[in-house]
Amino acid sequence: MAQFTNRPKLLPDDVLDRFKYEIADEIGLLNKIESVGWPEMSSRECGRVGGKIGGNMVKVMIRYAEQSLAQGKK
Repeated sequence: MAQFTNRPKLLPDDVLDRFKYEIADEIGLLNKIESVGWPEMSSRECGRVGGKIGGNMVKVMIRYAEQSLAQGKK
């Protein structure tokens, strides 16, 4: 992913990837991504994942934060 600023990232790349795959699973694209990989996905399909990241990714992040708090983790 291109980064155009020198600001530190809020979350590590592996965490962001986990969220991205969870969203892809929720919209029914995970099987195709696992079988053909991201380079073979159409722009429309990638946009469905990327477009959902703004709203759905925040929901997923909140869900993970709530689970961590319930388990006493930071």
